[in-house]
Amino acid sequence: MLPVKILVTGAAGFIGMTTTLRLLARGDEVVGLDNLNDYYAVSLKESRLQRLTALPGFRFVKLDVGDRAGMEALFAAEKFDKVIHLAAQAGVRYSLQNPHAYVDSNLVGFINILEGCRHHQVQHLVYASSSSVYGGNTKMPFSEHDSVDHPVSLYAATKKANELMAHTYSHLYGLPTTGLRFFTVYGPWGRPDMALFLFTKAILEGRAIDVFNHGNMQRDFTYIDDIVEGVIRVMDRTAAVNPEYDPISADPATSNVPYRVFNIGNNNPVQLLDFIGAIEKALGKTAEKRLLPLQDGDVPATYANTDLLNDWVGFAPATPVEEGVGRFVAWYRDYYKI
Repeated sequence: MLPVKILVTGAAGFIGMTTTLRLLARGDEVVGLDNLNDYYAVSLKESRLQRLTALPGFRFVKLDVGDRAGMEALFAAEKFDKVIHLAAQAGVRYSLQNPHAYVDSNLVGFINILEGCRHHQVQHLVYASSSSVYGGNTKMPFSEHDSVDHPVSLYAATKKANELMAHTYSHLYGLPTTGLRFFTVYGPWGRPDMALFLFTKAILEGRAIDVFNHGNMQRDFTYIDDIVEGVIRVMDRTAAVNPEYDPISADPATSNVPYRVFNIGNNNPVQLLDFIGAIEKALGKTAEKRLLPLQDGDVPATYANTDLLNDWVGFAPATPVEEGVGRFVAWYRDYYKI
């Protein structure tokens, strides 16, 4: 396969860094974009970035996707073949206090990406959606064929909006777009606001951990390497029209335009208390647990049906939680010298 020129937004992020490493390893040229905001420790983002800037084929651009003029200039100058759009204001709970951050990044930023792709003949846009779009759905496992019209957080609503916006551009301009609904991504270099990071830090420091919904939670924890494998395989297979699409009984996962949506999850939900048990085992320490009610905007369970992804690219995540947690803990101890 010939090397291609790829824009990766959110390149200093957890998924962005790991995806970029894989692309560079196979010889692609990557322009990495990030605004290095302070939603969590900028030092961790800078450390991730250092891993990338040392490698041939990578260039970093500090820019906010919400900067319309800056994004227009970047697309005009670079002429990207493909775009992997991972930059976003993340987090469900943060959206309750800071709603405008989600509009600026996830909506304004996304229209800037779509416009750049439209005007500069980008071959394929792959973008991060989220399992949060399933919102109030209780039918398990979550399927791309199901309606996702009942979000329970603004973050989820912006990700649903991204899918709708992408479909519009696929319809109007023939832009191939693929949305990927990520399910609770974890692993080395992960985000400090996520449960695995928070729990590990608290347990090592001898502090109690907050366990929501009194521990009655299930998450389809998906290891970072599996996520990246899915992202790259999907990028390499351009979204296409579904020739069997029936507009009378419309399938939300496909269309009569070059538009696709896929779950990327482990297809194996884990009880939160079992996840904590895997952390305790890896650390060799027992957690003190503070049982609390379910938080606003959160859901009690996630569970990905990955049949469509497997059919499309011949891959589905399968890394066991014990293995993934062990790798994270080893990285955490090394990075923080604990």
